[in-house]
Amino acid sequence: MTRRDEILKLIVEHFVKTAEPVGSKTLQEVYHLSVSSATIRNEMNALENDGFLEKTHTSSGRVPSQKAYKYYVEHIRTGDVDSSAKNALANILSEKTKSVEEVMKESCEILSHMTNLASVVLGPSVQQEHLAKVQLIPLSKNSATAVFVTDQGYVENKTFILDEKKLHMEDVEKMVGALNDRLKGTPVSEIVPKMEALRPALTDYMVEQKVIYEALLEAFVKFTGDRLTLYGKDTLFDQPEFTSDANKLKKVLELLDNPTAFRAAVNGGEKAGNGIAVKIGNAKDGMDDVAIVSTSLALPGSPSLTVLGPSRMDYEKVVSTLKYFAETLDKYFAGEAKGDNSTCQNPKSTKKTPSSQTKIKKK
Repeated sequence: MTRRDEILKLIVEHFVKTAEPVGSKTLQEVYHLSVSSATIRNEMNALENDGFLEKTHTSSGRVPSQKAYKYYVEHIRTGDVDSSAKNALANILSEKTKSVEEVMKESCEILSHMTNLASVVLGPSVQQEHLAKVQLIPLSKNSATAVFVTDQGYVENKTFILDEKKLHMEDVEKMVGALNDRLKGTPVSEIVPKMEALRPALTDYMVEQKVIYEALLEAFVKFTGDRLTLYGKDTLFDQPEFTSDANKLKKVLELLDNPTAFRAAVNGGEKAGNGIAVKIGNAKDGMDDVAIVSTSLALPGSPSLTVLGPSRMDYEKVVSTLKYFAETLDKYFAGEAKGDNSTCQNPKSTKKTPSSQTKIKKK
């Protein structure tokens, strides 16, 4: 590593810890560099001229630029995954009875806790999914639940009450059967318009079909939206960049409330190697001071596992931890990892810390 790279690395890591601009005096006093303050200033000036450092209006110090963060991730980042993160994930995977959803939920909660950032699971695009089946489950004489399943394993349901004087369960079953016959295999993105086109034909199965039709249509509308699940939302409110600038926080929340825009942001990330992509936003793309680090999981539809926070995130920890979690989960779901936590030195350290969870679906 060159001297200039070493200085840039220290500046990035110091700024990540403190959120304060870094000056040559700070580097000299805190890290006891073997070169003079004048030499450090010269190197910092060169880094600034090359676009790696930026001046602030409130201090003589410097802060890393987007270019610096990208260079740091690709060339000078070092480090390993914290053992407590490994132990916590191993503890989750050691319980064999958990569903995929439970494993993902608890893994993301740990990921958010370990990085002190929000984590997001973004499901497959509706362009990639097809309707596998609609199933009707009678609950009583006048109530039932319709369950919709895609070929990627996503499930949505709708429970409704029947007016026994006008509708019979047999009629509803016929209607659901008709939907299965006509919609099975349809791309999820095309279900709603195709169902609307089928509306006249469905009257052949029941005269008083409007209530049931509207209930099913409402479920299909939810069904066709992108799926985004957010964990550790409260961590966003603890970041200095967002607490001091309400507009920045508003933009982040708006992004998370729009799965389509979030997917575009994830897909726009630059590859940092080992399957990791990094997207560092700016004012031009509406993501001022926001960073997204993501990777795909080897599950149907290739859902993405993402960590989101300010540009000043600890990339050394985030990239290493995200990569480790993704690789371990891929092995687990493929049946290669057994969730053996026998190597844990302190099982008590795996106690789960509560984390906020918010499910967001496109409306």
